[in-house]
Amino acid sequence: MTSQPHQGSASVQGSERGREVALFVTCLVDLFRPSIGFAAVKLLEEAGCRVTVPPSQTCCGQPAYNSGDRASAIAIAQQTIAALEGYPFIVAPSGSCAGMLKHHYPELLATDRQWGPRAQSLADRVFELTQFLTEICGRKDFGARLSGNCTYHDSCSSLREMKVKQAPRDLLGAVDGLKLTEMEETDACCGFGGTFCLKFPEVSNSMAARKIETITATGAGLLLAGDLGCLMNLAGKLKRDGSKVEVRHVAEVLAGMNDQPAIGEEKSR
Repeated sequence: MTSQPHQGSASVQGSERGREVALFVTCLVDLFRPSIGFAAVKLLEEAGCRVTVPPSQTCCGQPAYNSGDRASAIAIAQQTIAALEGYPFIVAPSGSCAGMLKHHYPELLATDRQWGPRAQSLADRVFELTQFLTEICGRKDFGARLSGNCTYHDSCSSLREMKVKQAPRDLLGAVDGLKLTEMEETDACCGFGGTFCLKFPEVSNSMAARKIETITATGAGLLLAGDLGCLMNLAGKLKRDGSKVEVRHVAEVLAGMNDQPAIGEEKSR
């Protein structure tokens, strides 16, 4: 994924060149599923945006934050704020990372006279991908086609922190040939929770097992969500259980990028 240095002004939120957007790729996408990042760029550009991937971005700092390592979380937050300053919009294909930037950065830096206002300024410009496409760009139909029955998992952070519920469903409703079957308890946690699944593996596995039951009950052959952490966790559990349900990020489907193996599947030789 290529990037360009930003030359625009934060006060310019739209022009004939399109909205200027900084894509916060997320470390999971970068390391495990880059196609999600490319799908996000494709969707944003089709929605009329000028997309930049700031090269100095790294992790959002959530693992340190959730583990109580406040000093490391603050250092990462400051680095991320500096990397994303000057962009009218910051978009992430993850409600979890977007929630960290939007809600927890201002909290972490609230008492810092220099970084506190900068953290709040950043927070005011952060959006989850499907939220940004529908609410800011006003786009719901990207001409995608995919025949089949799918179900959608609402990640905890996306739903509760970013208040994203209807946006992905509106976008999926415009995918030609795709049927959305809602699972019971769609808003229940999958058991990933970042470091939670490492600290409490038995509890995490029990939560994932319950989630798999509700997914299977829909009869859907495809599981979609907007957070890669949840998707990797559920894909692993589905594979261990011998399920044939495929797992993909919603951006990949919306961008028509369904030609590669689903999450957790081996690449064909």
